Amino acid sequence: MKLKTIILSLLGIALLASCSNTTTYSRQLNAEKKLIKNFISRNHLHIVTELPADTAWTDSTYYQVPGYDNLYFHLIRRGATEGKEPIAVSEHVVMRYKKYTLTENADTISYWSPLDSAYPVEFMYLTDYQNACTAWHEAVRLMEYSGSECTIICPSKQGFTADQNTVTPYGYQLRMQIKR
Repeated sequence: MKLKTIILSLLGIALLASCSNTTTYSRQLNAEKKLIKNFISRNHLHIVTELPADTAWTDSTYYQVPGYDNLYFHLIRRGATEGKEPIAVSEHVVMRYKKYTLTENADTISYWSPLDSAYPVEFMYLTDYQNACTAWHEAVRLMEYSGSECTIICPSKQGFTADQNTVTPYGYQLRMQIKR
């Protein structure tokens, strides 16, 4: 009986010791918010809460997407709009992207993939969340037209599953083509 008590006590101590080095999810989210805030400050970004007109975007203007904490959008270039309809639900999107960390010395995680590559990132707008994260769908909604290009600051909650699991925010530069 004493041996069983000793073994259970040792297992309890080992369990407590292993938990003491972990960070809570709440602390990870706070660290993520701080990282995004530092990125914005370091890069002198101007955050606006009203979507600017196409001609009003400056290099430092970022739109805070409503309904999401720390999701920011910057339009680099609007695709051709004349005679074209904006994207509609379930349209086929081909995305070319560059993914990078928001750390002080940013690391590029993924590089541009050619749109005509044998393995481009393709998804159906607002219906396919396997190949595109929530932030990408929001970016497509704001870009509207084929040929548009943007940059987004993406917190883990709106990122891909792996980013959510590690509570890692990323920046993305996106180029969109709509296959019609």
